[in-house]
Amino acid sequence: MPRPEAAHAPSLTQKSAGAGSGLALFVLMLASFSIGTGEFVIVGLVPGLASNLHVSVPTAGLLISVYALSVAFGSPFVAALLSSASRRWALVALMLVFVAGDIACALAPDFRFLMAARVATALAHGAFFGIASTVAAELAPPGKSARAVALLFTGMTVANVVGVPLGTWIGQAAGWRATFGFVAMLAALSLAGMMTWMPRRLGQASGGVRHELAALRQPQIWLAMLVSMLTSAALFTVLTFLTPLLETQAGLTPHGAALALFVFGSGLTVGGLLGGRFADRNTLLAMRALLVVDAVALVALSLLVRSGPVALVAVFAWGVAAFALVPPLQHRVVAVAKRSPGLASTLNQSAFNLGDALGAALAAGVLANGLGYVSLPWIGAAVVCLALVPALLSRETAE
Repeated sequence: MPRPEAAHAPSLTQKSAGAGSGLALFVLMLASFSIGTGEFVIVGLVPGLASNLHVSVPTAGLLISVYALSVAFGSPFVAALLSSASRRWALVALMLVFVAGDIACALAPDFRFLMAARVATALAHGAFFGIASTVAAELAPPGKSARAVALLFTGMTVANVVGVPLGTWIGQAAGWRATFGFVAMLAALSLAGMMTWMPRRLGQASGGVRHELAALRQPQIWLAMLVSMLTSAALFTVLTFLTPLLETQAGLTPHGAALALFVFGSGLTVGGLLGGRFADRNTLLAMRALLVVDAVALVALSLLVRSGPVALVAVFAWGVAAFALVPPLQHRVVAVAKRSPGLASTLNQSAFNLGDALGAALAAGVLANGLGYVSLPWIGAAVVCLALVPALLSRETAE
């Protein structure tokens, strides 16, 4: 049965939809990889960075939270400013900012300068993924737009599995500035590929800010964003304290917990690719079914976490279920927003990031009130069940 959403995905001309589109998708994935590495690698650099710039470790940790807040609340304004530009040049401009921001990070003379450079890269980050999601759908062959969006986000998951450990190792061996230089190099490669292989005849501007804002009047967009926020909150309710959960309940050593994070990242990658395939068949059905699977996976994690090595299987399954939701949710927003998807897609990225912060805060509050780590997967499952409410209220959209 054909899906109404499929009709809304933008389409390239036949001339643009050949092998060049595949290279363009690869370039977007490489850009996603560089941005994901730049976002998360900071976690392993905080101690050395704090010492080098003569600030406390908690102060240096603000580089993480301020980055997330900049993505959540600043990126939509950047997307709105770029609403009159062609999507190709909007992506090029955002990657230029990201490259320049990471170079500035590598050369930062003090902590304030570093913070400002990180905010600049964060603003480019959120707007890039919002616009790139619409471009990925546009580059895809008919009936495979969600898989193209999934490929874009695969770059982010591979960054957690490969880019972050590699960037952390570079930072430990050559200093944190070298890590930012590494990220800038990756981003520059993706920028060069973008300027070479990104089709020039992509969809043009939507008609300005008013046109983009008009698309946000649809309740279905906000329902999809609510699901995005809640599923992300459920993820970070557990992920924030996954290492101590596995160490205290599964009896894993620190090295075993690090292996579990690698297993989890592998699950995210597999889940993203599977989610794209499911969404191309039926976005709404995929979204609802995967929410149920995610809740079941979290319950299974809570029941199996004391089973030692078996807990790793549960962690992998949860990673698959959690990230399989991302392509349907992002594709849903792009499809419902029809011909003005840029701002809506960026706002969905804000919803994901806001969910990250809410989930971490919820987990911290739970632990502060005396509940143990083992309670976190149950609470995460409850949040996923709450996300089922707006998912069930969502409806197929007609062109």
